[in-house]
Amino acid sequence: MGKKITFIDLFAGIGGFHLAFHNLGAECVMASEINAAARETYQHNFEKISPKLFKNDMFKGDILKIDPNEIPDFDIICGGFPCQPFSQIGLKKGFADERDNRGNMFFEILRLIKAKQPRAFFLENVRNLEKHDEGRTFLVIKNKLEELGYSFMYKVIKASDYGLPQHRPRLYMVGFKDEKTSESKFKFPPKQKLKYTMSDVFHGKCDRDIGFTLRCGGKGSKYGDRRNYEFYMVDGQIKRIGIEEGKALQGFPDWFEFPVSKANAMKQLGNSVAVYAIQAVADNMIRYLNGEELITDEPDLFSA
Repeated sequence: MGKKITFIDLFAGIGGFHLAFHNLGAECVMASEINAAARETYQHNFEKISPKLFKNDMFKGDILKIDPNEIPDFDIICGGFPCQPFSQIGLKKGFADERDNRGNMFFEILRLIKAKQPRAFFLENVRNLEKHDEGRTFLVIKNKLEELGYSFMYKVIKASDYGLPQHRPRLYMVGFKDEKTSESKFKFPPKQKLKYTMSDVFHGKCDRDIGFTLRCGGKGSKYGDRRNYEFYMVDGQIKRIGIEEGKALQGFPDWFEFPVSKANAMKQLGNSVAVYAIQAVADNMIRYLNGEELITDEPDLFSA
């Protein structure tokens, strides 16, 4: 077993990255989230399992105001930076999105990487990022990270690839310091069987084994509509995803609580990363940094 891995959690939301790395024995030494409601949920849950983060005043707000000199050294920088500028259902403005500086948040990650020189990065975004602006946006991201001396590997991963019963395809980007991309021996982990189905989520017979991608909101969602993402047929009745079902879809444990309104909780869940998928990739990253054998044996895929 190698040394304890440390990480920072940027654009933290309700802590999907934090939970995944914590489950692997890693320590969060700084987190940043600007949204007040998400901060409330984050602190409510993680103050119990990562008390030093809050005692040391390392739960920060606006990333633009973070002084890297105040951050402890760490191994991995993590972040699901704002996806709206690149989303298929958004305006797709990319780096030109000036609302709340959302399009420029990637460059804040670069700023902290350049200042702190972590051993690795782990970034997540919508899959459309790869094709945004005919691939130019993605090329900028890749080139900027490689210019700082990091390898750059990426893969579109579904939550259902790692045990969770929802599609949720997302682009995962991983890299390691002082390493050329072409020479990297890192591998993304093989797919895993579903840990449970939508019938398990609803505690009844559901008409789908794998659910729709959980979203943070939207209009016109109803059962049978192509835009539906929250209604299912269960035991012959139409049922709607609630907080407990949303937690199961994203891989949050039973003990995880929401001290906010139901509307806020559902929005936060829809904005979160899929914990099991993050954890599977993080496991191989930690193994790689510690010189341990990677998980590469692929089990049989789940078949409905």
